[in-house]
Amino acid sequence: MADEQYPSRLANSYQPQPSDHLRTAGTALMGWWRAATLDALCVGLMWFVGLYFIHVPWAPLWALVAAVCQFVPGIGTALAVCGPAIAAFFASVDTDLDKLWWTLGLYAFIAIVDGALIQPLLLKRSTLVPWWAAMLGPIVGGILLPPWGALLAPPILAVIYAFRNANKSR
Repeated sequence: MADEQYPSRLANSYQPQPSDHLRTAGTALMGWWRAATLDALCVGLMWFVGLYFIHVPWAPLWALVAAVCQFVPGIGTALAVCGPAIAAFFASVDTDLDKLWWTLGLYAFIAIVDGALIQPLLLKRSTLVPWWAAMLGPIVGGILLPPWGALLAPPILAVIYAFRNANKSR
């Protein structure tokens, strides 16, 4: 009886199909991958410029390693500093280890700028995840489900916000 009362409402109602959900999730994951790749390029470029000016041997190699390690959340940045730190240690000409200290300072600078600025902005731009969620998501994920929570938090956030935005537009 209710169907007969409102036939136009039922005729115009949209029921999402499973393919729509897969398309939404796939688009969100592609946006996350694009953001992660751009982040890795930015980090690699910062490493290259910094190591080049510090005169650390094999700066292009260490920048490439840092860019690849950027895809491993949490420990990737710590792994990326090992090679340049060892190269800077052996490249220091006197006992004050000036290149090593500059390299460690460069690492701290890149970690802060990347974690507080570049990653949240890229994730916001490509997947519409708010900056606060991009910053806190891996932390909360790492606490709730270590270490997998920190690893999976950014793509899961991208998918959640994609579905949230798709529901808002309907």
